[in-house]
Amino acid sequence: MTIKIPNVILNDGYPLPAIGLGTYQVRGGMGVQQILQAIRDGYRSIDTATNYDNEGAVGEAIRLSAIPRSQFIVTSKLPGKYHQYDEATKAISESIYRLGVGYLDLYLIHWPLPKRDHYVEAFQAMIAAKKRGLIRSIGVSNFEPEHLDRLIKETGVTPAVNQLEIHPYWVQQRMLEEDQKRGIVTEAWSPLGRGSAALFEPVIQELAKKYDKNVGQIILRWHVQRGIVPIPKSTNLNHQRANLDIFDFKLTPAEINEINGLSKQDGRIDGQDPNVYEEFE
Repeated sequence: MTIKIPNVILNDGYPLPAIGLGTYQVRGGMGVQQILQAIRDGYRSIDTATNYDNEGAVGEAIRLSAIPRSQFIVTSKLPGKYHQYDEATKAISESIYRLGVGYLDLYLIHWPLPKRDHYVEAFQAMIAAKKRGLIRSIGVSNFEPEHLDRLIKETGVTPAVNQLEIHPYWVQQRMLEEDQKRGIVTEAWSPLGRGSAALFEPVIQELAKKYDKNVGQIILRWHVQRGIVPIPKSTNLNHQRANLDIFDFKLTPAEINEINGLSKQDGRIDGQDPNVYEEFE
């Protein structure tokens, strides 16, 4: 029996499932089978990126599922080397060709790369692609408030989504509030902290016992109740299923605050500060 996943509504009116499937490092034939099983278990929002080198595997899993294309929300991301307008335009088409899905439901600028200073023209290319029907919703990833405000000011379009690193050691309350002020939905990459010690924190362990859930489910529920759409990645089929089973219980405000209290000043997984980070090629 598949779990019914609620939707959030983006600022452009399109629905987005309240949890998605991350696919970072999920590639090849085994990756296709892992994604396909996740689809069979109920995932309909699938997150990939050009830099993940797996858009083909994602598209193949969607085709093998025999589920209508219209039921999926497929996200991909623009790498920094293609931020210039003409390059971004080509990259969007290439992602669609590799996926074989006809159009993208959500397309994000992967990193702002302010040192290179081409993210505005990248977003302008995405706006044009949306007008041509190649993309339904456009957004960003790892953008700070000043990057968001510049996009909005110079293009007149507010991103629908800002996908950020968020987990118990990097709570990002400031960025969540900044996104909310602008009507932007916040997604979380590495929402479980990519195997960090947060999974073993006593407060999370105790909540897992209280609600008869695993620690991952507690953390994902914490995201959802904060108004965040988590995108957990797992190649373990049992974990994939368990990650969906988070809509039948509710943490108290005090419990959410307890988890918030785990945040660290240097809590980023790999220290990737969007103001200075130079994206991998």
